[in-house]
Amino acid sequence: MNMPVRSFADVMPLLPELVVVVGAFALLMLDLFVEERNRIISHVFSIVVVAVATALVAFDVGGQGTVLSGMFVRDTAADVLKLAIGVVGILSLIYTWPYLRARNLYKGEVGVLMLFAIAGMMFLVSAGSLTMVYVGLEMLALCSYALVAVDRDSPLASEAAIKYFVLGALASGLLLYGLSLIYGATGSLMLDKIALAGSVGPSSLMLITGVVFVVAGIAFKFGAAPFHMWLPDVYQGAPTPITLFIGAAPKLAAFGMTYRLLEVGANGLDSHWRLLLAGLAVLSLAIGNLSALMQTNLKRLLAYSTVSHVGFLFLGMAGGGAQGFAASMFYAISYSLMTAAAFGAIIVMSSRGFEADQIDDYKGLNARNPWMAGMILCVMASLAGLPPFLGFWAKLAVLKAALQGDMLWLAIVGIVFAVVGAFYYLRVIKAMYFDEPEGKLPAPSEDRPLRMVFAVNALGLLALGIVWNPIMEWCQRAFMI
Repeated sequence: MNMPVRSFADVMPLLPELVVVVGAFALLMLDLFVEERNRIISHVFSIVVVAVATALVAFDVGGQGTVLSGMFVRDTAADVLKLAIGVVGILSLIYTWPYLRARNLYKGEVGVLMLFAIAGMMFLVSAGSLTMVYVGLEMLALCSYALVAVDRDSPLASEAAIKYFVLGALASGLLLYGLSLIYGATGSLMLDKIALAGSVGPSSLMLITGVVFVVAGIAFKFGAAPFHMWLPDVYQGAPTPITLFIGAAPKLAAFGMTYRLLEVGANGLDSHWRLLLAGLAVLSLAIGNLSALMQTNLKRLLAYSTVSHVGFLFLGMAGGGAQGFAASMFYAISYSLMTAAAFGAIIVMSSRGFEADQIDDYKGLNARNPWMAGMILCVMASLAGLPPFLGFWAKLAVLKAALQGDMLWLAIVGIVFAVVGAFYYLRVIKAMYFDEPEGKLPAPSEDRPLRMVFAVNALGLLALGIVWNPIMEWCQRAFMI
């Protein structure tokens, strides 16, 4: 493919991605000369790289446009998602340092892998062709597999990484097969040309089959039922800050991939993939919520709750149209912030030799530390979808999108399981406020900056719930509603 680049101005829309990729390579070199006791220098450098890239997106440096003959598209939807990815990436890096450092797990490779994963996510949400979709996806996936296994002495982490790698490779194969069928049916790798080919005349069986395989691959990357089998083991086995990272930011990238492949590329087949997403939403809501009810491990509970949240996210996309995708984008952003806060709470409460990942570990927390109990209350209430927290407005938006897409039955299913899902979040609140502590109650981390970041993250869910409208307007502007 001919991709002429005559000057640096021709690749200016790529500037945020270039900053992250160049920063990752620079960190590889920098880490060679940094002694172990000064490892924080490498970590701060990685945070600065992501912050600079996020600022470039926020201030629209480089401008919007297409690069590489349309393979890379920077538009408003991509910028909103990249801004959210940058914020969650910075939060993940901040949470990562004290936890891994206290356990002698922090190596220079952690920052490098996280930077390359963030770059992959940014490429993914700006994909204009099937090739860029797969490049971005595999950059993210391969780095995620390695990050899960960062604690090489942990049998749980090693098992989780192997399961993630094997099942991830299978899902990537399904997705790649679907992309190859789409290419065979349309004769093009470019999403705009695929959309044009799919809207002219009756759709071929090959194209429909390709879209089905693509939806299956998307469902795995989200962790939607019945493709969720990797999620609980990976969430429990990985070090908590790594779980935070792979549980929050990639959902934004997966939403961007879904938008590019289905709404942009396969819009002519929306009657088919909307029904598939609706079916996946029902399965995810049912399996995720009912499985979470039986969990005593907080990380596994959050894993199954992720499955249910993916079901809610699919409600908006199943509703279809610009309004549906705007609602789902709002939900993806809200969910990422809530997930960061939920796992951030575990990190703040944990210490070396104590992971604070059992619900019983939080019994009687209010009696010892009312402030910390209040912060966790904000997180759990938002995840449960209680007003006026951010999670309430996110659920309301996707339910409204399902109704506007003439899927009343799907909205009713969503409402029923929203009530069911509130129960297991309230169990955590009950443990903190009404149960007596068992054994020695853990003390929150002595790391003041970490506690401040968590407090901002948790209180932000309440503040954004009160002033949620600007975020929704950004999401609507991304789809020109």
